[in-house]
Amino acid sequence: MAKLKKAVTWRRLERPYTRKSKYKILSYVRGTPTSKVIRYVMGNSNIKFDTRLFLISKSDLQIRHNAIESARQASNRLLEKVLGKDQYRFVVRMYPHHILRENPLAAGAGADRMSTGMARSFGKAVGLAAQVKEGKIMFEVDVNKQHIETARQALTKAKTKIPCSCSIVVESVKN
Repeated sequence: MAKLKKAVTWRRLERPYTRKSKYKILSYVRGTPTSKVIRYVMGNSNIKFDTRLFLISKSDLQIRHNAIESARQASNRLLEKVLGKDQYRFVVRMYPHHILRENPLAAGAGADRMSTGMARSFGKAVGLAAQVKEGKIMFEVDVNKQHIETARQALTKAKTKIPCSCSIVVESVKN
């Protein structure tokens, strides 16, 4: 399998005309890769919790689906290990709609015979990304007051996997 390019290659926001949609006329790219993000809601969704923590982006960028899945796994593993499966609710609040494309150009001897250069340069789909604007909530954790520090640690673990600076906001929920 090919090695992944650095995240800085895809970090800049692009025009979102490369999206996938359940409606065929709105799906501009055929043959989209599948998302690596497996679950978007984890923990216990049936209980009302009194505290909510958010991980909020401080800049506009694209986040690849493998980075989102890595952040989800790291934070969910900590929450599940420390709190158990029914003492929290963890939600991924971004979805990788944007299709990343690459127009591979061959370099070296004989490259002129196999490469078309910039002719037909739409590119081949190589991955997915979520387009995140400044101030958007990326992850959300609901816990009770006594577990705030564990939830903050989980969001800090997720923050290290995301290629931007983020802030953690704590909010009490009124029932």
